[in-house]
Amino acid sequence: MPVRSNEYSPIADYGVIGNLRTVALICRNGSIDWCCFPHLEHPSVFAAILDVRQGGRFKISVPGARGNQRYRGDTNVLETRLVSDAGRLTITDFMPLSGDIQGIGPSEAPAEIHRILQCEGEQMDVEVEWSPRFDYARAPTRMERIRGGWLAGGRDETMVLCGMDNARIEEEESGPVLLSRFAMRAGETRVLLTRWGTGNVEHSLDESMEKLGRTLEIWMAWAHRESVVRSEKWAGEWLPMVIRSELVLKLLTHADTGAIAAAPTTSLPETIGGVRNWDYRYSWIRDSALTAQALVSMGHRNEALELLSWMEDISAAQDEDRWDLKIMYGLCGGPAPEETRLDHLEGYHGSSPVVVGNGAAKQFQLETYGELLNAGYELVRRGERPGTEIMGFLRQTADHLLDVWDRPDHGIWEMRTGKQHFTYSKVMAWVALDKAVQLSAHLGFPRDVSAWRAAREGIHEQILLRGFDEDLGSFVMAYGSKDLDAANLRIPILEFLPTDDPRVRGTIDRTMERLTENGLVYRYHADDGLPGQEGAFGLCSFWLADALSLSGRIDEAWEAFTAVAGRANHVGLFPEQFDAGTGEFLGNFPQAFTHIGLINSLLYLAYAEGKELPEHAPIGTSMHMSRPWNI
Repeated sequence: MPVRSNEYSPIADYGVIGNLRTVALICRNGSIDWCCFPHLEHPSVFAAILDVRQGGRFKISVPGARGNQRYRGDTNVLETRLVSDAGRLTITDFMPLSGDIQGIGPSEAPAEIHRILQCEGEQMDVEVEWSPRFDYARAPTRMERIRGGWLAGGRDETMVLCGMDNARIEEEESGPVLLSRFAMRAGETRVLLTRWGTGNVEHSLDESMEKLGRTLEIWMAWAHRESVVRSEKWAGEWLPMVIRSELVLKLLTHADTGAIAAAPTTSLPETIGGVRNWDYRYSWIRDSALTAQALVSMGHRNEALELLSWMEDISAAQDEDRWDLKIMYGLCGGPAPEETRLDHLEGYHGSSPVVVGNGAAKQFQLETYGELLNAGYELVRRGERPGTEIMGFLRQTADHLLDVWDRPDHGIWEMRTGKQHFTYSKVMAWVALDKAVQLSAHLGFPRDVSAWRAAREGIHEQILLRGFDEDLGSFVMAYGSKDLDAANLRIPILEFLPTDDPRVRGTIDRTMERLTENGLVYRYHADDGLPGQEGAFGLCSFWLADALSLSGRIDEAWEAFTAVAGRANHVGLFPEQFDAGTGEFLGNFPQAFTHIGLINSLLYLAYAEGKELPEHAPIGTSMHMSRPWNI
């Protein structure tokens, strides 16, 4: 049975901040419960979300206060408001940024968190706990007072805290904890700053306020461009959530490489007390390509081009055949680490194991190729001309697919039951070759593409013969299977078949009948080689809305959309999964996939309702099929 404890806050209670290198989760009770320094892939220094006693935290609280949060406008600067009978304490949390964040490299981001405290009302008693735990709480922690602040260390790592004079160190079983209690008067402002490494411990409120102003300006400039103003015509009342989703996707992007993490956390469970706990702090080719498509739709072409460039670079750096892509990589380009259990941590609500690294990194997934070619296609049809290296990479990726498309794979959902001929994987192989043929026709690749055309037609014929079940009236998960797969909702979106095809209509209807609960869609109900169940999947719920929109079932599409979009938390963030019965957030958080889904679903709904769209219609619409290049 799940080990429920009121010591753990709901996943939905968290907001996030970051500096394009790492991310911190901050609960609305004022506690930073997850952060890895100095980069997202590095071991945690605060991990109370995975073990309330041993993980470590940086908490600012007011006894008896109620907490809530909001972002400072369209930025990744977070305000937590602790309200008690005596007044209100506002904590403004941010990681500083300076320079240009439009592309990779030029921005500067010191590994530090600023927490600006402002008191309103009567005098308030403020309590602080600072308890870094290095290397996922595996390294013994030492703590001492130094000139200007406090220092914590573990093996070769150190962190400092400044801005707090009156404090004491208490030894607990998990290590030393710095505690302080002080009074703040109405109108008083002060800052607490924690920084990776030793560096300069001296710091002033004026410095923090200056960095805050600059960080706010940078995020606002990125979020507010002409394309966002145009987006109001199709996003309407949902525009704030579209912008928040963009900001989440940018926050998960590593500024030095352009790679994007699937989520900033590890081991948040897909069911409370279950074993489906994975590390998502790496860059999946699939997720990156889908993110590139979403960002380019919103006018962020630099980020989309850099994602493609990153994919080409990591492919070229492989020791093996460069076109035999891995499904995921580290954010800095190396391989994702082997999966390791951290048995000393109890897990969120006792959900063990806690793992770092990801064992799926060595899987073979055909759909990776389709997402890559689709991302390249999205850029080219918007007038971009990627460099010779990227186009060569896409061309040779299609060539490599000719040799591997007929192999079984592990599928988009990374099944641990062994390889199968997954229907959706074959559809994505078809997509890859279809987009390669179209790119060749438009750009004039200097080669004979007849082999691409022949394989494309062969894959199409095979899927219709073996991937569709006449008795069910639906496409199925794998050849010969009777199980459904929500990924097959994308078949009309990817233009494999038109939406009025009875096989498409049947797939949508069977998915609604058998994989949907309270408006939320499960990926599948098949045996995946793991014990227990998982929650409903946010992205699949948006895919249902997309398929219904393209089918002209607009009322049902809006119902499907709002069933998931209406479940965003208090600051507009989505998890990977939901408990379909209670609505509880499950899985790693915030999840890039789900935010991508929101952006795309609004585009398809706008198209279905005849609203003014961006200059390029989404794939799957009749407008796109009649004029794909729109130039």
